[in-house]
Amino acid sequence: MLYWIILIGGKLEQSRDIVISRSDKSQWSEFADAFMHNLQHPLPILLAQVITIIVVARIFGWMCTKIGQPTVVGEMIAGIVLGPSLVGMYFPEFSAVLFPAQSLGNLQFLSQVGLILFMYIIGMELDLSALRSKAHDAVVVSHASIIIPFALGAGLAYFLYEQFAPQNIQFASFGLFVGIAMSVTAFPVLARIVQERGIHKTKLGTIVITCAAADDVTAWCILAAVIAIVKAGSFLSAVYTLILAISYVLLMIKVIRPFLTRVGDLYTSRENLSKPIVAIFFMVLIASAYATEIIGIHALFGAFMAGAIMPENAKFRSIFIEKIEDVALVLLLPLFFVFTGLRTEIGLLNDPYLWSITLVIILVAVTGKFVGSALAAKFVGQNWKDSLAIGALMNTRGLMELVVLNIGYDLGVLSPEIFAMMVIMALLTTFMTGPALDVINWAFRSKSELPQTLNQISKYKILISFGNPERGKSLLRLANAFINKRKDNASVTAMHLSPSSELNHYNMEEYERESFMPVIQESQQLNQKVTTLFKASNDIDADIVEVANKGDYDLLLVGVGQSIFEGSLLGKILGFTTRIINPDRLLNQVTGKGHHSDNSSFDERTRQIISKSNVPVGVLVDKGFEKIERVLIPIFSMKDIFLIKFAQKLISNAAAQVTILDAAGKIKQHPEIKESIRAIEQIAPNHIELLSERPITTDILYNKDLVLISIDSWEKSEDSKSFWLSDLPSSLILTDAV
Repeated sequence: MLYWIILIGGKLEQSRDIVISRSDKSQWSEFADAFMHNLQHPLPILLAQVITIIVVARIFGWMCTKIGQPTVVGEMIAGIVLGPSLVGMYFPEFSAVLFPAQSLGNLQFLSQVGLILFMYIIGMELDLSALRSKAHDAVVVSHASIIIPFALGAGLAYFLYEQFAPQNIQFASFGLFVGIAMSVTAFPVLARIVQERGIHKTKLGTIVITCAAADDVTAWCILAAVIAIVKAGSFLSAVYTLILAISYVLLMIKVIRPFLTRVGDLYTSRENLSKPIVAIFFMVLIASAYATEIIGIHALFGAFMAGAIMPENAKFRSIFIEKIEDVALVLLLPLFFVFTGLRTEIGLLNDPYLWSITLVIILVAVTGKFVGSALAAKFVGQNWKDSLAIGALMNTRGLMELVVLNIGYDLGVLSPEIFAMMVIMALLTTFMTGPALDVINWAFRSKSELPQTLNQISKYKILISFGNPERGKSLLRLANAFINKRKDNASVTAMHLSPSSELNHYNMEEYERESFMPVIQESQQLNQKVTTLFKASNDIDADIVEVANKGDYDLLLVGVGQSIFEGSLLGKILGFTTRIINPDRLLNQVTGKGHHSDNSSFDERTRQIISKSNVPVGVLVDKGFEKIERVLIPIFSMKDIFLIKFAQKLISNAAAQVTILDAAGKIKQHPEIKESIRAIEQIAPNHIELLSERPITTDILYNKDLVLISIDSWEKSEDSKSFWLSDLPSSLILTDAV
């Protein structure tokens, strides 16, 4: 029917002058031309740029986490690598195809959208009530950390102006911008470092986060004034802009904020936060950014202000942060880093004199921020260690510095040479924060970052590390079975580590409380005291190992769950893919560190924990684990004999019925082992039995609550594809002490 309509419709063309062009090209040539045209269209170019940027940013971000640096440092480096400083210099053809000059406008606008969303998040993460209550110390340190570097930066600008300032820029504009560039602290990066180092609940962590928040508010207000002066050309002509800006701020605080607070009080849960309500807040964000842009103090200040006046309800803010954060931070923000990198031409610094100027800029920046903050902290009564730590943290510039520099570059205040020097300064001052804190801790001989109470316990100590709270309950039940009767001489620490990229300091306490609530409730039912340990982590498996080793624990318990893809073709494909692309695994293969079976059912994190821990590790394969009444312990080799001491603990503390299966006849060959089993039987008759030279069968596994098996025997059974593995109940796979 369709063919017939087209055929009849073709007759309607007779009254029209339709010319069908005939090409001498072959069909393949026409297809190739069309394909190349599609590749060069702005949308495919933008999509290719986004894909490349995200992949490269994630790779460099991962590399930086492995050396203890924040992800943002890797993303900043990725931007410079993709720019003219590296890829553009050595692969100019590739750079010209991927980042043609006519495409950079689209990339810039998209990155600006990401920045607006990011600044909205920064505004929401500011705890204004904390700023009001912490006042004195934080305000003194914060303002000192702005005034001192600002003054030093303006002084430095005096010596840089003649040679490096653009020709049409007044000294006041240049000096003010260099001053503000020296004064900025990267609040989000600082908060992330504080979380990762586990000091967010200490007095130091509280002070430094409050200082950074106050610094952010003050610095952005000063920046808005500086932008107004630069755009107006003189201070007198900027007065009108500043009057408009003050009127805007008063409108936001006195009119918009009470309205949003009322809305927030009515819609506090995820269920009743409907799309029209979300639309109201996004409209406020966009209108605020639009207003500040046309006033002349930049759209980013408007986005920051819109976030700051959000309802102070922590749960409400957390919901909005979660809605925006992934898109803003993962998808759009890396575009800004690369756009900055495309502007940064390190090749312009082509002689020793220019590099010496760069070094002077870095020294002035560090002196102003680090020394100024440290001295101010000491002045308000902090000890030298905390004062220096505050100085190191406040010296973190990160993304916020790049935002300021890009504004200055767009306004024509900063020349390409100064821009490149300042970007290098931002990168180095962010990079040095972690090492500086390590040096300070070493110099003052700081003890382990673990809570002091953990290091003072000289008992049988068990550490359970969980991700899923329900699995945490199972691990706690298991730990309790090992120490139930000796609680006065034993302890359990429950640890939950969360990826730092998934947390913000604003909702961390609520997240911690929700994560531990099921475990604490279970501990109350078991009458088992538990010490909780929560930490944001850049490298979860390494942090688990560090806590276990430094805490001198006697047993580390972790869990793995049943995969929903287990035994399926998709599961094999996913498992194969994971092993191929996992960077840790590739690194271990190169260095020869991985010594467990490649076919192991453990994920990469569990393998790393097992291989690097100096304490015995138990991996719980949870198949509905509820109680420990009947336990099976198969012995396949002499390496498995250490399991008998765990059998003794389960009998003594949980009154478990333990069956030891001499699967390979090894116990029969060693009478001393049989004697140790008999000794246990004399103390607890009818609680242990020995089955000699029998394979594991369904009958033996029947009604068992738990199987204790060594990791060597588990992996050998996996390699030989033993049929009974699929019939196992919940299992605890154990390693012996190193």
